[in-house]
Amino acid sequence: MVYYRLCRFFLFRDKRGNNERELFAKAERNKTIDITIEEGQDYLNRCVLVCRSTDILVVLDKTIIGDMFSVASLLLKNFVDLLIVDPSYNLDKDFRGSKHKKTSDNIYEQYTDSWINTIQPLLKNNATIYVCCDWQSSALIGRVLSYNVAERKGRGALNNWKNGMEDIWFATNSKVYAFNIDNVKTRRKVIAPYKVEGKPKDWEETKDGNFRNTYPSNFWDDISIPYWWMPENTERPTQKPKKLLAKLILASSNKGDVVLDPFLGAGTTFVTAKKITTALCRD
Repeated sequence: MVYYRLCRFFLFRDKRGNNERELFAKAERNKTIDITIEEGQDYLNRCVLVCRSTDILVVLDKTIIGDMFSVASLLLKNFVDLLIVDPSYNLDKDFRGSKHKKTSDNIYEQYTDSWINTIQPLLKNNATIYVCCDWQSSALIGRVLSYNVAERKGRGALNNWKNGMEDIWFATNSKVYAFNIDNVKTRRKVIAPYKVEGKPKDWEETKDGNFRNTYPSNFWDDISIPYWWMPENTERPTQKPKKLLAKLILASSNKGDVVLDPFLGAGTTFVTAKKITTALCRD
């Protein structure tokens, strides 16, 4: 797996240089991951710098520190099987004093077009692409994907309805791509089991009841965002859950494939892909 972006560790200091963790004690059930400046440096020491054209073995299973737009041109062409992207949303955000200003739709569309064109040379001809977005940026990202990649596969407040879901655009670099439906089928209880000649049809009997493995839809209501009481939670406000990334990786990559996350964020893609790889190696 290859991931590159400037690593960010969510550590904060007051004016006296004290770690924020020392200033505000967490509740007993709060499992949010936090680390000290010293611990963060240990992680940084494990990352790699890419300053010139490099061999794929140097960056596989590594986090690369650097500007994506500069680093991408130094990496091997056509080596990525699965691209998972969670770019910055075009929203006004203030996270612990770090402010992000919303831009115009035109500027955000140009930004999207820029990173897609930067990354596309790294993709294999049969690569699969997933792009996470909110409802406001979804139309812009979908439009850019439609004229930059070969096949677009569709998408799954006080004064308005609360937004209860996000979009993920599914696209491919060609009409030939990996999709392992058996890895992500949904197991559901059969209410009215149907039999043929006395035998179950498309379902199975177990000691816990009757079940059928069904084809999943593009609406996933079994995934929750990481909350403060979950061990996988970090300080990152837009962190994606491991279960979501596992679905994407299991469905759209095979053993030995390369997964790329150009906007590393909380590192969920890296952690999930590593766990899947470890599990496959044990089998």
